[in-house]
Amino acid sequence: MRTAKHRMPISIQDYLEDEKSAQLKHEYVFGEVYAMVGGTVAHSRISVNVTGELFAQLKDYPCEVFNSDAKIKITTKNGVRFFYPDVSVVLDSNPDPELYQESPKVVIEVLSRSTRRDDLGSKKDGYLELASLDTYICLEQSTQVAIVFQRTAMGTFEELEYEGDQAIVPLPSIDCTLPLGDVYRGVELVEEKHDDELGQ
Repeated sequence: MRTAKHRMPISIQDYLEDEKSAQLKHEYVFGEVYAMVGGTVAHSRISVNVTGELFAQLKDYPCEVFNSDAKIKITTKNGVRFFYPDVSVVLDSNPDPELYQESPKVVIEVLSRSTRRDDLGSKKDGYLELASLDTYICLEQSTQVAIVFQRTAMGTFEELEYEGDQAIVPLPSIDCTLPLGDVYRGVELVEEKHDDELGQ
């Protein structure tokens, strides 16, 4: 989902209020707003498969699974950001009237040609600053590959990669797993060139 930059600075309060009635979702980065554009059918299928898989495993547990309608707020010394991840898992959920979540345990993004640079760059860096976060996963659309950033016992993040129909991504902090065979069920894998391969 490509984001189109809107250059007028906006306050957090105005952003949250505008987002209630906006026809398109927007992400917020240090006072700047980015309009989000829809993804592919493959993107949607992967997101739905992941949401369903985690919901089934967590339905009797206190963790909650959220789809891409749920914003995540990231507050650091540099300012505030709001992102709409494709899937998130939250243990201590904000009350229903709230407009965002702040304490995800797991965040999952489905990569695309237009978003992978952000998802594996600035967004990843923002998510990894969340004290609550244990796992950040980026899922490829064109191959059965999960790029996983897992918090270690030392508090740092280790990058791991899982590939193929038989691979299973462990999510120990929420006592779940993500079998890639189920994540990619029904998805037609079509090779996709990345922006850096296209000279962009």
